[in-house]
Amino acid sequence: MDDADDIYMRSWMGTIIRPHNTVHEGRIYQLKLFYYPEKPPSVRFYSRINMACVNHVTGVVEAKKFGMLAHWQPEFTMEDVLTQLRKEMAASQNRKLVQPPEGTHF
Repeated sequence: MDDADDIYMRSWMGTIIRPHNTVHEGRIYQLKLFYYPEKPPSVRFYSRINMACVNHVTGVVEAKKFGMLAHWQPEFTMEDVLTQLRKEMAASQNRKLVQPPEGTHF
């Protein structure tokens, strides 16, 4: 990334709260989103989480494993990303995965 790209970068802190009827229920997850115009955002969990689309070492959401980032469209919002991640937590491949102790971070 060069200085010209940095002018357009924006970052947000996000929070996802407990999808019901999953191993995530009762937990609060914190993450950071870095937005670049016309490119998919970079998303990184700070709270430790075990999900198929999240790198287990870095907490980064891997675009190729998370459909919304893999098929990014400029009209998508950061709220859309958070909502889709919450839905992904409740998906069959993630809803029952054993989770790290609450309060641990990447």
